[in-house]
Amino acid sequence: MKLRFLFSTLSVLLVIGLIHWYLGWNGWEYLRIVFGLENPAVYSIVIALLALSYILGRLGQSVAGLRSVAKPVKLVGSYWFAVMEYGLLLFPIADLLVWLLTLASVPYSQAVTLVGTVTLVTLAAILIRGSWNAWTPIVRSYNVTISKAAGSYKSLRIGMASDIHLGTIVGNRHLEKLVAEMERMKPDLILIPGDVIDDDIDPFIRYGMANVMKKLKAPLGVYAVLGNHEYYGGHIDRFVAEMKAIDIPVLMDETVLVDNSFYVIGRKDLTAARSDADGRQSIAELIAPLDTSLPLILMDHQPSDLEQAAANGIDISLSGHTHRGQMAPNHLVTRRMFELDWGYLRKGGLHAIVSSGFGSWGPPIRIGSRSEVIQIDVRFE
Repeated sequence: MKLRFLFSTLSVLLVIGLIHWYLGWNGWEYLRIVFGLENPAVYSIVIALLALSYILGRLGQSVAGLRSVAKPVKLVGSYWFAVMEYGLLLFPIADLLVWLLTLASVPYSQAVTLVGTVTLVTLAAILIRGSWNAWTPIVRSYNVTISKAAGSYKSLRIGMASDIHLGTIVGNRHLEKLVAEMERMKPDLILIPGDVIDDDIDPFIRYGMANVMKKLKAPLGVYAVLGNHEYYGGHIDRFVAEMKAIDIPVLMDETVLVDNSFYVIGRKDLTAARSDADGRQSIAELIAPLDTSLPLILMDHQPSDLEQAAANGIDISLSGHTHRGQMAPNHLVTRRMFELDWGYLRKGGLHAIVSSGFGSWGPPIRIGSRSEVIQIDVRFE
């Protein structure tokens, strides 16, 4: 097992090293030709630091004396992830174009200058637009009808925000935008299906994010569930206590009968199956003691169990996790991984909704997806 781990680690490091060599070589060719640079030593150090910046930032944020430096270093490293991905997509095309231009008798220096400048502008445009998509949330609305009575309620408006990822990158400023959108929406009920924090709970506490979270108000309450990142952080009990203190219950394989009219069901994340000593309950186990003649609204962070949700009479299933790939063309991967990786699906009597999320993981960049808040208007018949 140790040899396998060592081999896997070395293989990953080799791949990362080759990627940075390729990206770095392309960048150096452009700088050498356009600006006449001759010694790549400083440039090589900069590329090496960029390659390590996210890791250094993550390590530094847990050391009290380094936090002020670690935060911007981690942010730079996060953006570097996006540069890596889109560099790997753009640079091979650029290299091919340079080669074709040289075949057409265009001098190499001119070809590199022309193609390199266009590539650089394209990459900058992707990062700028992607950053705007990440920091400018929109509201997506869905209308669903449930063929059940819900006490005296004929309709219900649910506000939903998944994958907020509060931490050193997504913080109070972005969270205030969520509060403002919910105040405009005026939902009867607010649901948060997981990944409220981005692994480490320390920034949530240090920057007083609970003081902003507690501004989320709805007449029928605010409820959350755990996502995989809460489990990665390893401070479940502390996180649940912090949320409870601001009147946001975190449902861990628990159900709540709201106003004797409908149920909110909160599952532990799929990660609990291997990292929680108690595991997690199946949907069938969760609903066994419930009056299933009432509407059943399920929060399950990962949309991996829609078949069972439909088979067990769940009326609305709310999930996140996928970020819709966050940066295209990653959505082609999430689309293969999940029956529904984003949007709405009717599956028998089930209305399944998967959000691309309100925050972001890694780079605060979204291409082919948006930071979003979900409004669900439910009609009971």
